[in-house]
Amino acid sequence: FFSPGFQVAPETKAVMKWLRSIPFVLSASLHGGELVVTYPYDYSRHPMEEKMFSPTPDEKVFKMLAKAYADAHPVISDRSELRCGGNFVKRGGIINGAEWYSFTGGMADFNYLHTNCFEVTVEVGCEKFPLEEELFTIWHENKGALLSYMEMVHRGIKGIVSDKFGNPIKNARISVRGIQHDVTTGN
Repeated sequence: FFSPGFQVAPETKAVMKWLRSIPFVLSASLHGGELVVTYPYDYSRHPMEEKMFSPTPDEKVFKMLAKAYADAHPVISDRSELRCGGNFVKRGGIINGAEWYSFTGGMADFNYLHTNCFEVTVEVGCEKFPLEEELFTIWHENKGALLSYMEMVHRGIKGIVSDKFGNPIKNARISVRGIQHDVTTGN
C-alpha cells in the first residue's frame, strides 16, 4: 500500500488502528480545490499511467454512493459546464479517483483494501482554502448531500451471522458471487 521506506506518521497509524477496531461501513473525506465526488481506486493499477480508470470489484456500489452525494448537491447536480466543477458535468459530477489523477496512500483505498469501510472523497468547492465568509454557503450546499450519502448506509446486505445456537460469529467472511472482494463480520 505504501512505497518501500515510506514512514507512516503517528496520527496516520492511529487512524488506521481505529478503522480496524470499529466496523465502519461508510465514510467520506472532505477536500477543497474542485467540485466533484471521487471514488476508489485513487491509485492506478499501472503507476506509470496518469488518468487511468482503476475500478474496484465494487465499482457499481461506489458509483451509486458517489451519485447519491452528487445528485443531492445543488451545484454538483447543476448541468452548467461553465461553473466551478463544470468539467465533470458529463460524468454526473463523479469520477474514479485514478482516472482523475493517481496517487498512493489514500484513505479511501486503504479503507476498501483493509477494512469493511467504503469511502468516497468529496471535493466541496473550487477554492482550496475558502475564506471564512464562504464557509456558511459551502456548509449549506453540502448539508443535504451529506445526509443523502449517510442514508446509503441502509443499502445492501445487513444482518447478523450466527451459529446454530444464535451466537454471533466474529470475523465471518462474507462473499458475494461475482465480486472479488470479501468483507468480514464485526464483534
